[in-house]
Amino acid sequence: MGRIGLVMTDGVNRRDFLSAAAGLGAACLLGAGVAHADSSSGSSGFGSSSGSADFGSLCDYSAAVPPAQAIRAAGYLGAIRYVSGRLPVDRWMKAKPITATEARALRRAGLTIVSCYQYAKNDWLGGYRAGVHHARLGAAKHRAAGGPAHAPIYASIDANPSLEQFITKIGPYLRGWQSVIGPARTGVYGNASTITWAAAGGFAAWYWQHDWGTPKGLVHPLAHLHQLPGEKRVAGIGVDRNIICQPNYGRW
Repeated sequence: MGRIGLVMTDGVNRRDFLSAAAGLGAACLLGAGVAHADSSSGSSGFGSSSGSADFGSLCDYSAAVPPAQAIRAAGYLGAIRYVSGRLPVDRWMKAKPITATEARALRRAGLTIVSCYQYAKNDWLGGYRAGVHHARLGAAKHRAAGGPAHAPIYASIDANPSLEQFITKIGPYLRGWQSVIGPARTGVYGNASTITWAAAGGFAAWYWQHDWGTPKGLVHPLAHLHQLPGEKRVAGIGVDRNIICQPNYGRW
């Protein structure tokens, strides 16, 4: 499916985008091998995932850093880690960003690492210029922690955006990321709709699903990772559990 170019840096070609999104939605439905989507949600075009393949799980955390051996003992195969700083008002987020010391400890424990980026919850509202800015910061912190040049970074869309917001803000924001780290390394953390729209326009190559605004029980068939609701504990520290949906999920 062809990519959609930006109209200047403020939006995308809406007609082409909507056509591509509709086509991808139908393809996802067929590819998942299901007869229907959750009609009660008012959303369609996604396929359910049976989750039959067992690739394990990862944890993510921001309040504090659990010991690597405790993460392993809890059954996780690795951690999704922030390559972003924290807002001055978010001093409680002591685990942002990942450091080279933490990364070495995780690797020594036989754990994998996935890089993600979220400075503020609404980084994406700044569109293309914000994408360029945050991608530069994220790429630098990724390198400083020892992240390899080929590994993706998942840019956060921690919201339940409208299609209009995607077209005018999120799409350009992700294009900004692509201009810095390249399309092959640009990932997105978002709900099922965001994943479909990002894939339709070629805005990302890696997909980490959250469930805000996602129909209950639905896992997008393109998702590499799926964050489950509810907090878990590792060494007394709150973490989120993430199911690995595909064998290659951007680990390093």
